[in-house]
Amino acid sequence: MTKPEDVLEFWLDEVGPDGWYAVSEELDQKIRDRFMAVWETAKAGGLGQWLTYPSGTLAYLIVTDQFPRNMFRGSGAAFATDRQAIAAAKAAISKKWDMRIDEPARQFFYMPLMHSENLCDQEQCIRLFCERMPEAGGSNLFHAKAHREVIRQFGRFPYRNDALARSTTEVEGAYIAQGGYGHTVRELQATA
Repeated sequence: MTKPEDVLEFWLDEVGPDGWYAVSEELDQKIRDRFMAVWETAKAGGLGQWLTYPSGTLAYLIVTDQFPRNMFRGSGAAFATDRQAIAAAKAAISKKWDMRIDEPARQFFYMPLMHSENLCDQEQCIRLFCERMPEAGGSNLFHAKAHREVIRQFGRFPYRNDALARSTTEVEGAYIAQGGYGHTVRELQATA
């Protein structure tokens, strides 16, 4: 059985900051091979004991928020445990457990909020990066603002529509044709 320490050692030490946001089929496959079973357990409602202490919650958030984005890149399953991750993140943040985790790993308490299609979650994510990671949160803060802008504009992430079998509106289609999230990033960079 996978333990929280196994997840943390792999993600924080083996993969590390250089690999966290890289697109790599090799890494995606490694995550599938090593952590698919623990993700399935979490999806089915297991791993509750992980949510009883800060580092266990961090491991849970990595399993439910980060790993599916790698394991199921481009498919709806990438977002299948988002609600669980958001609920766990909010509970941990309310207890200030995030502050018991060193940077840069602390960001993974806030990433479920950045991935949320709820504007209030987006606003909370930005506040948390500003207040609890002011030195190291620069790039994350910028991307949090970009995610918030997409949610402000559309109420959802249009570039998820195909994966989630949602209809794309004409306005969303035009946005995607302009480059989607990359377009939002370029616009924010131009005004910064």
